[in-house]
Amino acid sequence: MSIMQIMEHSVVVRELVKTYGTQKAVKGVSFEIGMAEIFGLIGPNGAGKTTILRVISTLLQITSGSVNVFEYDISRDASDVRKLISYLPEEAGAYKNLTGKGYLEFIASFYSTNTADKIKMVNRGIEIAQLGKRIDDKSSTYSKGMTRRLLVARALMVNPKLAILDEPTSGLDVINSQEIRGLIKEFVENKGTVLLSSHNMLEIELLCDRIALINDGLILEIGTPEELKLKYKARNIEEVFVSVVK
Repeated sequence: MSIMQIMEHSVVVRELVKTYGTQKAVKGVSFEIGMAEIFGLIGPNGAGKTTILRVISTLLQITSGSVNVFEYDISRDASDVRKLISYLPEEAGAYKNLTGKGYLEFIASFYSTNTADKIKMVNRGIEIAQLGKRIDDKSSTYSKGMTRRLLVARALMVNPKLAILDEPTSGLDVINSQEIRGLIKEFVENKGTVLLSSHNMLEIELLCDRIALINDGLILEIGTPEELKLKYKARNIEEVFVSVVK
């Protein structure tokens, strides 16, 4: 893999393998993510999606293969990678004894010691969350949709070069899901890059520039939604997936 190849992409994954004991969760996957692209991973539970996200987030060590994030090798340069990314797990929650604003201030303190920078970061988070006066209420009083908006704001307010979002609209209704998708699109319009996973194939189709279909630790197809629908003569990505995994 040449240096030029790495520089053309935000993320380059080559023959990634991740095992847990004798179980091989990821079985040699390869893909690239372009700059300012929304790249989606779709597949059933246990397919390996979350493992891949955690590897790229530097939370898991790889078994073999390589992963480069903005030219940094995650095995050698994990601390450099962490400065450029933000990761939102599916199971993430806010601290219920803090207000929404207090939670954003708490998170901002990990990213900067400069008071002006922290204020700017928190104000950006408040703007992204769109919670109005409720930002001053304890997060324990928030609905699931409000909490998720706060968490997405937490992930994006630090202005990462790469936002890694695991099931960003998990459990949300149609209106809240649409709002979250809007936040993600706005982030990319401002030159951010997004890697996300989702069970919601309609969401992936609406949101992503390219997608990878993964099952049993293997990537079965990669392409734009339109390319994949055309290739499999399908009306939607759900039909594509069913055709691929048969």
